[in-house]
Amino acid sequence: MAEHEVVARAEWLVHRAALLRAEKEFTRARDRLNAQRRALPWVAVDKRYMFETPDGRQNLAELFAGRSQLIVYHFMFHPDWQEGCPSCSFWADNFTGAVVHLAARDVTLLAVSRAQLAKLAAYRSRLGWSFPWVSSFGSDFNRDFGVAFTPEEAKARAPLYNYGTRPVVNEELPGLSVFHKAAGGAIHHTYSTYARGLDMLNGAYHLLDLTPKGRDEAGLPYPMA
Repeated sequence: MAEHEVVARAEWLVHRAALLRAEKEFTRARDRLNAQRRALPWVAVDKRYMFETPDGRQNLAELFAGRSQLIVYHFMFHPDWQEGCPSCSFWADNFTGAVVHLAARDVTLLAVSRAQLAKLAAYRSRLGWSFPWVSSFGSDFNRDFGVAFTPEEAKARAPLYNYGTRPVVNEELPGLSVFHKAAGGAIHHTYSTYARGLDMLNGAYHLLDLTPKGRDEAGLPYPMA
């Protein structure tokens, strides 16, 4: 790590006050962005998706588990793989503690992957997770929501990921989708995000952002920042 400027406390406070003003503006900008996200129009989900769960086959409506809002993390786990994506696993380490707090706010959080349920259950047990994780094996769910691609698309690096802004580099890519279920049962897709849009899910990254070395990923083979 390169040498860093060192100043007296009084001068440091001047710099810190300037940064605080920038932080406050960022917070207000984030609040405005969150409001824009909530104001997005919705899309009706008419297709019948089925999932393998520990409680048997369930449709999308049943995944809400009695709540009106559902957050789905699209966890990279191809049916041919023997274990899940390491990066998605890093993200998933943040989920278990959040489940109960989200449930108290009428939100169900779970992960969905294309791998068979037995593989997901074994990997979940190995990592010590307790959040719900279901299989969309044989379903179009992951493809329809922008995270599953054909071998040909991956080979061609087709610009299909993240709303056409990023090339497909793998048959599996990460994402998050949000759904709402009305009292009458109608389900709507309200939001999806991919790539750096997933940063907000990783509490460890936000803590690293506060440190002098930051995310410190320059030497990693797969930097995520």
